[in-house]
Amino acid sequence: MALYITDDCINCDVCEPECPNDAISMGDEIYVIDPDRCTQCVGHYDTPQCQEVCPVDCIPLDPKRVETEAQLQGKFEKLQEGG
Repeated sequence: MALYITDDCINCDVCEPECPNDAISMGDEIYVIDPDRCTQCVGHYDTPQCQEVCPVDCIPLDPKRVETEAQLQGKFEKLQEGG
């Protein structure tokens, strides 16, 4: 599953630089995660780094974007190839 940022985001700026896939960016009001780039840090780390650093715990799994570990690994590999 991709992750997403809830309205509880306080725009503290700590999650964006932690994302190894450049999936996090500033949206209209709060930070947002591009689900096509989010691998939950599969291929990079054992745990999602944005969740690790978020002080308000506002980055849950997106139940609308269910992905297996294999799918996340495939997405990671595609991103590494530049696609």
